[in-house]
Amino acid sequence: MTQVHNHTTPEAIYPFDARGVAKRFRHAAIFGALDALTPGETMRFVNDHDPLPLLGQLQARYGAAVDIEYRQRDPGAIVIDFSKR
Repeated sequence: MTQVHNHTTPEAIYPFDARGVAKRFRHAAIFGALDALTPGETMRFVNDHDPLPLLGQLQARYGAAVDIEYRQRDPGAIVIDFSKR
């Protein structure tokens, strides 16, 4: 009998610091990272500003397939969890 191990857990959180990505590549990199998540995984997004236009794009692209939860929302320090369902 072959045993399959799934190492993905609901607690799997992957950091994504947008501050280190060139602005012209930023949204494509974020979409790529979210596309790579499997259900139950979370990308912890860090940025220096509130990405409201990006959030609108994410809602249009993923709808209810991705949950968006602010973890920190202070001026200059934004942390958001994007969790794939």
